[in-house]
Amino acid sequence: MSPAHAAPPIPSDDEHLRRLGYEPKLSRRMGAFGNFASSFSVISILSGCMTMFAFGLNAGGPTVMFWGWIGVGAMVLFVGAALAEVTSAYPTSGALFYMAHALGGPRWGFVVGWLNLLGLIGGICGIDYGAASFVGAFLNMQFGYEPTAPGLLGIFAVILLLHAALNLKGVRLVSVLNSVSVWWHLGGVALIVGALAVVPDHHRGTGWLMTHFVNNTGWSNPVYVSALGLLLAQYTFCGYDASAHMSEETTQASVSAPRGIVRSIWVSWIAGAVLLAGLLLAVGDYDAVLDSPTGVPPVQVFLDALGVGGAKALLLVVIVAQLFCGNAETAASSRMVLGFARDGGLPASGLWSRVSERTGTPVPGVWLSVVAAFVLALPSLWSPVAYGAVTAVNVVGMTPAYAVPVYLRLRRGSPFRPGPWNLGGRGRPVGWIAVGWVALVTVLVCLPQSYPVTVDTFNYAPVAALAALALAALWWRLRGRYDYKPPVQQSAVLVELSEEVV
Repeated sequence: MSPAHAAPPIPSDDEHLRRLGYEPKLSRRMGAFGNFASSFSVISILSGCMTMFAFGLNAGGPTVMFWGWIGVGAMVLFVGAALAEVTSAYPTSGALFYMAHALGGPRWGFVVGWLNLLGLIGGICGIDYGAASFVGAFLNMQFGYEPTAPGLLGIFAVILLLHAALNLKGVRLVSVLNSVSVWWHLGGVALIVGALAVVPDHHRGTGWLMTHFVNNTGWSNPVYVSALGLLLAQYTFCGYDASAHMSEETTQASVSAPRGIVRSIWVSWIAGAVLLAGLLLAVGDYDAVLDSPTGVPPVQVFLDALGVGGAKALLLVVIVAQLFCGNAETAASSRMVLGFARDGGLPASGLWSRVSERTGTPVPGVWLSVVAAFVLALPSLWSPVAYGAVTAVNVVGMTPAYAVPVYLRLRRGSPFRPGPWNLGGRGRPVGWIAVGWVALVTVLVCLPQSYPVTVDTFNYAPVAALAALALAALWWRLRGRYDYKPPVQQSAVLVELSEEVV
């Protein structure tokens, strides 16, 4: 999408930030492509589509996976465009909670901050634990290693430490890695789909891809199962708020950040459809793929189609892409921690809001993000379906946080004034479609995913969300209502600024 009309020159990035209430502290070394690359890397079709592939095969099969991707991608584009419009007016690291506070008041901002933080940490956990399972599969093929829950948790911990180390080097390295990640993902999709299309002698037909339904969830209602199957696409299409969180380190942020959000979605939408179609058409023995000794069904597709050598090569491509993804999500989460803490939204905010003078990096925010992600993954030691629940935690925390600023921008009497990137007259209908979709998805991801519902199959995503909200409510009562004070209370300054940029 593009701005509905041209706007006069706006204040410089740093002056804009000061007038929003913040003194610049982060290094503004990221350009428009780097900002887009942040969100594209977090969405990461080679992470989400691959790690949720088994879930999709069980919850609806090929027809739900393919058509669900098309439908969910279209709806997410509405959400992204509506969020991008608000981001253009408020380009800060705090992003979603700052927008909610500016448009709805402190309680809205406080709740959105906690939901956004839960979603970001759930995203790190889901991405990096998924990467750990793929590393385990590679070790299985290379050395005969049998992946176990404790072993995967150990690999997961090593990946978290790697991402912490990379992020501590500074935003310049993060930006470079994200830019490389874009081409790695696109090239990786082309390589995987090309190899699966050319090498095997047998492929499934397009009719099978578009109509074959599979239900291994235990539930009998096909509509319910199909709704569950949408989680593959919805989980993958998360994290595009990274462009907003990186805005204080981006040049021309009022335009670059919203463009980064929207571009990351539509590029991922197209590339992801190609990837899923290529993988599904190459599936041989369906049950054997699900019961792969590697523990990772996409790897079995590679093995059956290309042999051990080819499977290892493609697996390494996927693993590197997933590492890029987790690194970008860690960067976004650490900036969210910084933004929320500097406004008093977290316990020990003085600690979490510190920024390294040498690298311009929120060092404590990086460590909080990776340690919290590790804690969130601990149930994987006892529950075989914990990974699916973690992905739901990511969605149930992140997705509502996207919709709240959009809803507050739409409601009657909102103080919102558009920034230089805006939808013009399309803003309200696009926004209401986005809010409606988010409301539906939030319900879906809280539903039981397997039947019968037992301790091992229970979806603890709503429990995690309620626990985060309860902690937020408790902290609000104890200290939050006194300590949480974003500068967005200066509404007169915000209105004056908004009027200058339209």
